[in-house]
Amino acid sequence: MRAPRRLTRLISCAALAWPLTLTGCSLFPTTRKLPVPKAPAVVQTVTPEQLVAQLNQRWDALQTLTATVQIQATELKTNQGLAKEFPTCRGYILLRKPRTLRVMGQYFGIRVFDMVSDGQNFTLEVPPRNVAFEGSSTEKGKSPNPLENLRPEFFLDALMVRGLSLDEEYMATSDTATMEDAAKKHLYSVPEYILEVVRRKTGSQELSLVRKITFHRDDLLPYEQEIFDSNGNLETQVSYGTYAQFVSGEYPSKVTIKRPLEGVEIALTVESVNKNVNLPADQFELKLPSGIKIQKLE
Repeated sequence: MRAPRRLTRLISCAALAWPLTLTGCSLFPTTRKLPVPKAPAVVQTVTPEQLVAQLNQRWDALQTLTATVQIQATELKTNQGLAKEFPTCRGYILLRKPRTLRVMGQYFGIRVFDMVSDGQNFTLEVPPRNVAFEGSSTEKGKSPNPLENLRPEFFLDALMVRGLSLDEEYMATSDTATMEDAAKKHLYSVPEYILEVVRRKTGSQELSLVRKITFHRDDLLPYEQEIFDSNGNLETQVSYGTYAQFVSGEYPSKVTIKRPLEGVEIALTVESVNKNVNLPADQFELKLPSGIKIQKLE
């Protein structure tokens, strides 16, 4: 006697469901709760033109900057899974536009390095080794020691997010990042604007990416900057930590600079900042002691 067609279908479904049950699979959807990211209290909306205008205004308002920081340098050998951290030193930074820079580091009040740059050439003195290095501020180094390949230009560009020049074009997009607050054990959403700065190659219609700047939309301040070389390689990645109120205004409490091509990371924990103070020319003069060994860097 043939079983009814409906009964046959039920038996077939049961036969199919049985192995699924044994393997822990279910024929029916399940629902689970996911953490809901907390949104900021304020989310501002501006046009790309307004975003660029604010960036240019902050840059134009800056003439000089001095800062006291803690400097932590790390060599990263990602292929070997190794990181070599150097002892943290106290650093003093002097910056004067357009591209004059001085950075000095001390351990327990004793100078361990002192570097000055006029934007074209630089001199780096290392007193413990009684040696000084001289070279171009922009040319890339060729030393097997990654730290010796660093040049002042990347440091200068990282300290402040400069405005756009007349030959640069831009576009802006919006996005929302989700971040984890480990201390409070919850997620929070961060609405962002991403500003891409491009430059047209000489004699060509091709555009090359120069910089990518990420702004948080609660305060419209930059929190990340990526700088690319002429071939589109990521040269410098800068993360700007929570902004703090210093004597002369807001500035990131921490600046982390990564150089992926050299495998170097420099973290600056900011203790104090002053803007637009008078910096005489002699503060950017480095007088080398007699008898010091001078090495020319190509």
